[in-house]
Amino acid sequence: MIKTSISVVMVSWHTGPVLFRAIDACRVAEDVDEIILVDHENPDITRAKLDQLAREGVIQLVRTDKNLGFAKGCNIGAKAASRDVLLFLNPDTVIAPDAPRRMALSLLNAETAASPGTPILIGGRILHMNGQEQRGGRRGELTPWSATVGFFGLHRLAFIHPIFKDIHKEFEPLPSGPADIPVVSGAVMMMSKGGYRAVQGFDERYFLHVEDIDICRRVREAGGRVIFEPRALVPHHGSTSDVGRYVVEHHKAKGLVKYFWRFYPALWQRALTLLAAPGIYTAMMVRLTVLKMIVAFRGD
Repeated sequence: MIKTSISVVMVSWHTGPVLFRAIDACRVAEDVDEIILVDHENPDITRAKLDQLAREGVIQLVRTDKNLGFAKGCNIGAKAASRDVLLFLNPDTVIAPDAPRRMALSLLNAETAASPGTPILIGGRILHMNGQEQRGGRRGELTPWSATVGFFGLHRLAFIHPIFKDIHKEFEPLPSGPADIPVVSGAVMMMSKGGYRAVQGFDERYFLHVEDIDICRRVREAGGRVIFEPRALVPHHGSTSDVGRYVVEHHKAKGLVKYFWRFYPALWQRALTLLAAPGIYTAMMVRLTVLKMIVAFRGD
């Protein structure tokens, strides 16, 4: 039986108690030989527990003492990794024991079939803790138009014309095995070190969000493949960091503008980005406010 050797890279900033559940899940996961934990200035009580795990040899701890953002944290962790396969994993996931190995075998098969040096990126099936597939784990191409459709709820008009189709695919039938797809989620991403280096890792100009969409696109533009592995199950708590959701949405909106500015450079495309950005940002803030009001009303 083929044995793969995987380095897990986690980036944590005020993640909370679920961080240690995430570490425990990785400890018993198949073919995970190393856990790199990039500590972006966690609270003292968390740091003390991480120090103990590092002394016990459970994790390799890389301390930055500052929140440098997700993309930069991933790159820092990747540099510290010693194994040939990198699994970037959110610190609020509880990955299934066989998921890393399934992803690694899909990676190996895809790399074997491709030309040498071709970058391959594998994503897993991200689940809510109740087992329902989570939004964002498999997506179509992000464009200024598809972003506008999503944030303004225009996907409800898809029955009129496919131009209004939602890029999110969690309600579509699952493929029976690994399937090519434009975008997978940064909550669980796997690449070989060679593939990661071929695309120069994550773009550190993104602080939080959209860096996953960016690297998926660069992999495909380099002639590589982005593959969704539906059998790799990754339960994900989500929204556990001690940071306001408005801050998160703000970074997401900034990331979207950077992404569109980079990949849609034509004058008319940049004009569309500048016109759409305020509306998208406003829609994100309004949607978040409404959701918070609903939660408060229900008493959740």
